[in-house]
Amino acid sequence: MTLTAVEVETRLADRDAEYLERARRVAEVVTAEADAIEEQATITDTVFRALADAGLFWILVPEEFGGAGLGIVGAFQVVQELARADGSTGWAFMANAFSTGIAVGFLNHEGAREIFAPPGRGITAGMIVPTGAGTRVDGGYRVTGRFQFASGSAHASWIGVGFVVHDADGDPIVDADGTPEMRVGFVPRDQVEFLGNWNVMGMVGTGSYDYRVEDCLIPEKFTMETFSTVPNRPEPVYELGLLGIGVGGHAPIALGLAERALQEIAGIVANKQRPGYSTVVGDSELFGLDFAKHEALFRAARAYVYETYGDAEATAARGEAITDEQRARMRQAATWVQEVAGDIVTFAHRWAGSATVRNPSALGRCVRDAAVATQHALVDRMSLVEAAQAILPGYRS
Repeated sequence: MTLTAVEVETRLADRDAEYLERARRVAEVVTAEADAIEEQATITDTVFRALADAGLFWILVPEEFGGAGLGIVGAFQVVQELARADGSTGWAFMANAFSTGIAVGFLNHEGAREIFAPPGRGITAGMIVPTGAGTRVDGGYRVTGRFQFASGSAHASWIGVGFVVHDADGDPIVDADGTPEMRVGFVPRDQVEFLGNWNVMGMVGTGSYDYRVEDCLIPEKFTMETFSTVPNRPEPVYELGLLGIGVGGHAPIALGLAERALQEIAGIVANKQRPGYSTVVGDSELFGLDFAKHEALFRAARAYVYETYGDAEATAARGEAITDEQRARMRQAATWVQEVAGDIVTFAHRWAGSATVRNPSALGRCVRDAAVATQHALVDRMSLVEAAQAILPGYRS
């Protein structure tokens, strides 16, 4: 039976709501484990099991392969909720779920089914930037390289490795324009050496270890073009592309941190006394003014992020090409929301006084996590400069 457009939309909304509720239940576990996650520098086994049992790692895997088949907004809502509970967990989970979504969308059908469909139900992590070198051999590639920032790798079953393809003489293979051939391969974790060197000020629990592979044979079916723009799946979400999905996943992390900071400061100032205030800090007009402005900023950022990405996916669902302006706005939103989160977390930190100084502190973690989140190369402010070139013409017509 063919569903009408309204029936399809209702079904998708119901599925989004179901998985958001699952995320809320897991978030309770995450909150209880947050201190242990930071101590271990990776999510605990308890949290991993809760995420896996709820089916959350596979939110961007199509139903055909046993996943949730969520759209981008539904996936963002799950990430935001987990990041609200703990920034590191949200980040590591996003790295797993969104790289898994990219892999299933852009690998060839045989490779994707083998990795992600039951009973395998693979979870990916790792760096897709082509810092490795691969030699083409019969049936695949032999790859050697050292890689960084494998967020969520402690519990991933497949690890991504980006590489430049070389010929038998060791020279990069280039096209007519001189551009090297670049690919991403996915390797079973037992073929990867992890270097265990994650010691950082924020996002401590992401387990973003360095790693390396040495002369690792990767079958062709487990590789994809690094900058492919044509997915191998029909679901509209994959039309957002590697950057749309991979960069976009950072936006709900920022939203989750901002939301948690607002929640924490509202509780802290409810009973906080400070010299010069005639009542508790939370009842002062000065705090109320500051809170109202930052709470509005959070809601505006959340609305813009979800609107921008939802609009682009809806365009793809209609069978239309996502425009350059829509892609620019996705990059704009993903970067701008990092600055918004930084402002909100700083506002909360300033009003909290010593409440963020002593460890452990949920707001203190937000401060450190937000400081690290803004440093990611994919949300550098230059992306706003690039986005402006596609957005400005609409204001000049």
